Amino acid sequence: MGKMSAAELDGIATVYQSNTRLTKKLNITHREQVLEMGIDKYNETCRGIVTRYTKEWEKTVTRLGRWIDFKNDYKTMDPNFMESVWWVFKQLYEKDLVYQGYKVMPYSTGCTTPLSNFEAGLNYKDVRDPAIVVNFPLVDDENVALIAWTTTPWTLPSNLALCVHPEFEYVKILEKETSKVYILAKARLPQLFPIMNNKKKWKPAKAAELYEIQETYLGKDLVGKRYRPIFNFFADSPHSSEYFRVVSDTYVTDDAGTGIVHQAPAFGEDDYRVCLANGIITKGNDIPCPIDDNGWFTDPVEPVKGVHVKKADETLIKILKENGRLVQKDNLDHSYPFCWRSDTPLIYKAVPSWFIRVEDFRDKIVENNKMTYWVPNNVKEVRFHNWLTDARDWAVSRNRFWGTPIPIWANEDLSEVVCIGSVDELAELSGTRVEDLHREIVDKVTIPSKKNPGSVLKRVDEVFDCWFESGSMPYAQLHYPFENKDRFEAGYPADFIAEGLDQTRGWFYTLMVLSTALFGKPAFKNLIVNGLVLAEDGKKMSKRLKNYPDPTEVINKYGADALRMYLINSPVVRAESLRFQEQGVLGVVKEVFLPWYNAFRFFLQNVERLEERGNKFIPSKEKVCSTSNPTDIWISAATQGLIKFVHEEMAAYRLYTVMPALVSYVTQLTNWYVRLNRDRLKGMEGEGDEAEKEAEIGLQVLYDVLLDVTILMGPFTPFITEYFYQELRKYQPSYADAANGGGNSNPPLIGKSDSVHFLKLPAYDESRLNQDAVEAMEALQSIVEQGRIVRERRNISLRTPIKNVVAIIRNPTENVVNGITGALKSYILSELNAWEFTVVPKSEEHAWVTLSLTPNFTVLGKKLGKKMKTCQAAVKALTHDDAVKVMAEGKLVVDDLEIDACDLVPRLAFSKEGDNWEAAETPDGSLVVGVDCTQDDSILSAGKARELMNAIQQLRKSAGLDLKDVVEVFFNEEGTEVEQAVAKNLAMFTTKFKGSVPLPKSCAPSWAVTLQSEAVEVGGSQVEVSICRPCLSAKDGLDDGILSVISSLEIDNIKDGSLKCNVDGKEFLLTEGSEYWMSAVAKAKSTKAVDWLC
Repeated sequence: MGKMSAAELDGIATVYQSNTRLTKKLNITHREQVLEMGIDKYNETCRGIVTRYTKEWEKTVTRLGRWIDFKNDYKTMDPNFMESVWWVFKQLYEKDLVYQGYKVMPYSTGCTTPLSNFEAGLNYKDVRDPAIVVNFPLVDDENVALIAWTTTPWTLPSNLALCVHPEFEYVKILEKETSKVYILAKARLPQLFPIMNNKKKWKPAKAAELYEIQETYLGKDLVGKRYRPIFNFFADSPHSSEYFRVVSDTYVTDDAGTGIVHQAPAFGEDDYRVCLANGIITKGNDIPCPIDDNGWFTDPVEPVKGVHVKKADETLIKILKENGRLVQKDNLDHSYPFCWRSDTPLIYKAVPSWFIRVEDFRDKIVENNKMTYWVPNNVKEVRFHNWLTDARDWAVSRNRFWGTPIPIWANEDLSEVVCIGSVDELAELSGTRVEDLHREIVDKVTIPSKKNPGSVLKRVDEVFDCWFESGSMPYAQLHYPFENKDRFEAGYPADFIAEGLDQTRGWFYTLMVLSTALFGKPAFKNLIVNGLVLAEDGKKMSKRLKNYPDPTEVINKYGADALRMYLINSPVVRAESLRFQEQGVLGVVKEVFLPWYNAFRFFLQNVERLEERGNKFIPSKEKVCSTSNPTDIWISAATQGLIKFVHEEMAAYRLYTVMPALVSYVTQLTNWYVRLNRDRLKGMEGEGDEAEKEAEIGLQVLYDVLLDVTILMGPFTPFITEYFYQELRKYQPSYADAANGGGNSNPPLIGKSDSVHFLKLPAYDESRLNQDAVEAMEALQSIVEQGRIVRERRNISLRTPIKNVVAIIRNPTENVVNGITGALKSYILSELNAWEFTVVPKSEEHAWVTLSLTPNFTVLGKKLGKKMKTCQAAVKALTHDDAVKVMAEGKLVVDDLEIDACDLVPRLAFSKEGDNWEAAETPDGSLVVGVDCTQDDSILSAGKARELMNAIQQLRKSAGLDLKDVVEVFFNEEGTEVEQAVAKNLAMFTTKFKGSVPLPKSCAPSWAVTLQSEAVEVGGSQVEVSICRPCLSAKDGLDDGILSVISSLEIDNIKDGSLKCNVDGKEFLLTEGSEYWMSAVAKAKSTKAVDWLC
């Protein structure tokens, strides 16, 4: 397959964890401390930290169920990996794509190294910085000053020029409050007079009170004007004759500041470019840069010497104020880049660095990007494409100690340079063979100079940016080209990679750059972009802030599968951010895993019941396919449709569509299929063998779909599916072959295979796809859901039946109507506890609902423009009959407009008159369900019967009884309400309890053993309900001795309809139906003890 794991993470583990942890551990704040300590000791400690975090990483990844071959892994610190990185760089060097330059770059004072532009974008934070306006008096008229705005006061000691926009309008104004004369962009007067930003308070007439415009210029008219520097630290520098004058460039904006930008070429990319273009500075000469590698001020800036730049602002502002150069002081809240390693604020600083000429082949990179497939695609087409089109030369060197050393040996002035591409080449040129390529080893190796015999070349000081290492991973992981050449070429480009959205400027970018430079093609074919997981408060997860739960605790508490499903079924898989909430993980357990597990356990329990009755359960696809039960056909069709969908979506790498479908399916299986068939699967539908046959067919279907979804969910929830599979496989005939190590079959067979993860995803069976069954079941569910809403509105308990339910469906198919009024009708009646259900035919709809139409504003607004109001009014005026006609004809004609019916949204609304009717409709108005809420005696009586039935079921559960356990039920009440309810609903009890009927307590034999008894509320009245062990009932008035014998007999031992007993030496022959009965119900029927039972 040629898949890549995220080697970028290894690079971060190697560099980030090592450098960051070590600097904290050893309290290292600057470069000199490492040199004093010794590079060898520093790197050895780094190596130990990497090893430590690798072990922690392995433990966490394994616990999460991610398959990674840790025994044959690679690390960026491995010599083989590092040698391949050298080879990559040597290829670029030989293609003249490597050069050393002097460039203003994002610079980390915490890590004392420059960063690439994409690294600078990895860690933005909201901060508050000083925002000041400073004056620059003109040399030829010191009473007039240019003013500039800056949020980096620490750069002012290095100011060399001021920049204006050549075409902007600038004004010289007299500020009336201070009598000062300033020059600034006219559009930026609000910077000096903030009240101008208040649209409610500001009136143009007030301008005369604040300032007077004395002169107007274009920016280009100001070019060349000289000003007096703020500080004199560089006034006497060798090239200072070109300093302290006005230049122009179109990068200046008028949306902030004063329209005049102060230029410090050592600390700004645009500053450097503009000053170079205007001769303020020249190539090859030093730039005023009074900052050391650690970001501390040096000579000649004595007032803040030894102070970090970000801490020097207040001191410098104080000096500006004392010298009369401070015009305005404020604060600015803005987003600012921080170092992603040290978490310290970045600065921009001119530094020497080794570069890759990305701009030379940028167009080819853009073309290669078009050859790849991304999910989601907009990240590729917009975010990544825009980044590539503006890609700049890549600074790949870092002034660090731990990392792959740049393999360049040179003399001091770089007039002789040798680039090394392998260990062998280094040995050949130096005479020294090394086993390790880290700095403490290779820095000692020298190469004799060919240009100047007797002198040697030494390795340059820098190491590679870790992103260069991670971008080299396709080659370095296999030690290419030194080993595994065939293997690499067979698997390159990789089939797919996956990483976070932030890697559009990181790993994705470096992979594309290096693969294009080396081979002229992308490094991967397909890419899945993940979003970022944030803390619940929307901020980045931070150990310092402790704003997220410990992942290990979350896994231990809820399980790895729950965490996996929570993340996979979230915006993260659509490259969007997720605010992590622990409650969300708990929700997966409660809403998905527990119902799924309960369905699985329910299956096992009922297979056990089936087998206890002598019916061996053997999975049979034939029985599954031959079922005529509509819910069996539906769940089988839904399962096959799911399998087809998963194959299609996974082939397209659309993970974000797969998990919602799987979660929805589990809900359908547990909340609908199992619930609708609970009694059937228990063998409680029908009588005798017929009930058992139906139970077995249902269990065959349930097994089939449970097995399919278990295998299908295996890659997503590997632990719970493995548990399910180990139980389900036991029913397979091939399971017996798994003994004695036979489980590792090839190809793996279900049952014989030792793990669900050895099995391929099931292929869908097209013959079992049934869209009609699926649509009919969707209609059933919608009807039931709307019916329940009606019950809630009218506060009608589900135990109380309703007389009639009607459904009005907008344009139903014939198959749907036939399904819900035919085979599925009994399920609707059962779920809604209704006596009758009908679908209103189209010809009668007008008596029940009103059809209304609404314009689809999104579509029609674009088509009709200003005529939209006319259309809206016409549509609103349509009657029910008008709307029906429009939908039938497929169009609506309004004046000269013809509107397609597809652009109108139809909606049904209940209009049946009568207080006994209540209705609910689906959000789209395509279905209306009306319920006859009449509550007469028969309805109320049936409701009480259901309440009693529920109480009996709860007592059975409390007593720990199984389905097969037979009991007798008795009730005791003060009135006769419950007895009347039983009498009126006798058939319901007879069917539910297979002939056993609740009887008044007076019908219970005195010797009946009570298993459970409880006072419950039925129809608002208290009644005592008892369940008792089955026992014989005797004729009233029998001799006490005979009664004693009858009470001691077990029912199972009574045969032939008679029994003999000896009492006080006398023989008695007792006859069933005369002197005794097999149950209290049998006696009550025979003796007419309760007249309603006859």
